[in-house]
Amino acid sequence: MRWLPLVIILSLAGLVGVRLVHNNRGTRQLTWRLLILSYFTGLGVILFTPLSFDGTAVYVMPAGTGQVNLTQLNLLDVGFGQNIILTMPLGLLIKRAFPRASLLTVGVLGLMIGSSIEITQHYLSIYWLINRSSDINDVLANGIGVALGGLVMAGVAHAFPRTPMKHALTTD
Repeated sequence: MRWLPLVIILSLAGLVGVRLVHNNRGTRQLTWRLLILSYFTGLGVILFTPLSFDGTAVYVMPAGTGQVNLTQLNLLDVGFGQNIILTMPLGLLIKRAFPRASLLTVGVLGLMIGSSIEITQHYLSIYWLINRSSDINDVLANGIGVALGGLVMAGVAHAFPRTPMKHALTTD
């Protein structure tokens, strides 16, 4: 029962991957889409399954309901930095998809995403015993990571502006 989230995540990733390969519109576009799918699959496995990664090893967490920390802030922990790095690509993708969104909007969206992740982890820990802890530090780190990713993408977009493509009308 506690492995059901992993089965769901891998099944959905497999189906989406098959769909992407079947509707291939070019090697470069397919490569990017499969890379994004791999990121979201990895993110789902890290966040919503009993598998845990400590930076050097992978281990299975024992069954349990996890803990909740809403008060103790610890911003200098290694895990805080890891959560920032983990969610920076999400900020890059959000800013890439919505280039006109302000950095404040991206940051607020990051806090909402971080809150959603922690709430989902809490409920999965209760119902499927994945033993994930819900932590206010993770919410803040996820929000900061998404905002930093958006900031990086805004900087890249400013440094390398895209020129609009001119499509020639051809009649055959």
